[in-house]
Amino acid sequence: MIKVVVVEDNDSIREGLKILIDGTEDYSCIASFSECETMLKNIKKLNPDVLLMDIGLPGMNGIEGIKKVKVIFPELAILILTVYEENDLIFDALCAGASGYLVKKTPPKRLIQRIDDAFHGRVPMSSSIALKTIKFFGQKNYSARFGEADVLTQCEKEILNKLMDGNNFKAIADSLELSIETVQVSLKSIYKKLHVLSKSEANEKKIKEHLY
Repeated sequence: MIKVVVVEDNDSIREGLKILIDGTEDYSCIASFSECETMLKNIKKLNPDVLLMDIGLPGMNGIEGIKKVKVIFPELAILILTVYEENDLIFDALCAGASGYLVKKTPPKRLIQRIDDAFHGRVPMSSSIALKTIKFFGQKNYSARFGEADVLTQCEKEILNKLMDGNNFKAIADSLELSIETVQVSLKSIYKKLHVLSKSEANEKKIKEHLY
């Protein structure tokens, strides 16, 4: 049974997600919340497998909520719920630790598939997110600041460039003579590096603010 928690302030969307998840075999919506604050008070005892999180929430927004959840459950699969498929907030959410995103108009069958993907560690990445990722890692000399372990490998760069050109995972795997599983593992590594570097940059900024 895959245990899912939903955080969504729109009552009809939240209830619709709960009905869909509970009505699908081997899935259970164990709790749903309209804001982050209450979710954070309960998340530890709920111990979900997947968290569906809206970005635009009253009070604490979804991105800040992700950061706090990741402190409690660093490996929890978190999917962002969004109205718009491509925007800077999605990239910010990925940097905060999200595993991917779902557009709210996603058909029910596809939505369940994306939850299953997140649970099994399969992460998505669109061409626009790949472009933002390349720009993020290219803007500064990260290897000098954070060490070689947190910069992109040559293979990861090639995968991002292929994604940016609109190739799907199978096409990328075939062209680079990799398995699809290797492509997915590389994407998971990229997401983790995004999170590590974003967190490091935020901490560095806070330190500077206190020093100067």
